[in-house]
Amino acid sequence: MRKMIPWGWCILAVCLLVAPTVGFGQEKAPSQAAAPAPQTTTAPAPSAPVAQEAVPDPEKILRQSCDFLKNQPQFSFQAEVANDRVYAGGKKLQFGLEVKAAFRRPDKLRIEADGDLDSKLLVFDGKALTLYDKDKNHYASIEVTGDIDAALDKAYNDYGLKVGLAELGSAQLCNRAGKGLVNALYVGLHKVRGVPCHHLAFDRKDIHYQIWIEAGEKPLVRKIVITQKQLPGSPQWTAYLSDWNLAPVLADDLFAFTPPAGAQKIKFVPVKQAATPAPQKGKGKKKGGQS
Repeated sequence: MRKMIPWGWCILAVCLLVAPTVGFGQEKAPSQAAAPAPQTTTAPAPSAPVAQEAVPDPEKILRQSCDFLKNQPQFSFQAEVANDRVYAGGKKLQFGLEVKAAFRRPDKLRIEADGDLDSKLLVFDGKALTLYDKDKNHYASIEVTGDIDAALDKAYNDYGLKVGLAELGSAQLCNRAGKGLVNALYVGLHKVRGVPCHHLAFDRKDIHYQIWIEAGEKPLVRKIVITQKQLPGSPQWTAYLSDWNLAPVLADDLFAFTPPAGAQKIKFVPVKQAATPAPQKGKGKKKGGQS
């Protein structure tokens, strides 16, 4: 008998990189007041007001990053992830995860994650999306035909799975997760491990997230912080992305999954469809009496 497990326990990381699909209210510096008129003809002429520097548009910066990555036929990176777990009394524990990711468009991805709590491998070869649990030595696959977006859509729609860093390979990276944003802010030009980055912040009803995008010709994502506003303790998920390679040598067998010796194949449990309530039967009329 095959075991069945929910997708939920096998999520590597949840990450909604989003671009606004509606207008945002940006924080801007107040305009400078005009200098007062001189009191006498002998007073020195007032200096010209200093022009206010335009506030960068966080939506535009994020869109540039999405478009840049979308135009890369293949790429790889590594990530250092820290994930909060909340326990009794609202206290938080932080657990780590080391991630290696590789993508080849249109239909190949591989994400390998080794961490404090578990170690897993996710691969998509254009025909099947497979998740392997290294610690338990079992795996499950779902058949998918199409590109990376098709695989991510099926994983989410049928099994409720969002694999955050996998979405960096989506051709719809900004559009697919741009719902529900209520605010966007350009924070400033800040460094992430020595790399100057545009620091952006976005809000949705349920989460607040920050993204650091490398400044310059290669607008790569360097850091992500997600805060779950509505969960007890407001846990955070943080990822530092490094070792970006836009021209990696990716062998075909990198995206193929071969079960290790003794590995057991199991099944994923699909998302339960809400049961349609049965129609209520009308009460029968009583015989021999008046209503």
